[in-house]
Amino acid sequence: MKYDVIGKVNRNKCPLTHALNMIGGKWRLPIIWALWNHDTMRYNELKNEVEGITNMMLSQVLKEMESSGLIVRKQYMEIPPRVEYSLAQAGKELVPSLESLAKWGRMMQKQAYEE
Repeated sequence: MKYDVIGKVNRNKCPLTHALNMIGGKWRLPIIWALWNHDTMRYNELKNEVEGITNMMLSQVLKEMESSGLIVRKQYMEIPPRVEYSLAQAGKELVPSLESLAKWGRMMQKQAYEE
């Protein structure tokens, strides 16, 4: 972590804060998992896979994730037009960390239910 002159954490320079901002929000992790499990998906496939997401929200989140370099959008010049989404290299590199976090989460859930 980066500290300022008086030893406090500077949130703007913290790489963990930056990473969590990239994957935070209600829909980003489910989209990442869906693309990881299916490799390449079309819009409607993603919509069906991510339970509860609206068309407007899915479009917005996909644009944001593409802009941040987590996913790749490939448009085919066909009639009718076809668009596919997949994880970019940065998204693929993120998955092992998410798997570790999921393992930790399962452990914490188990402890919570045992109490």
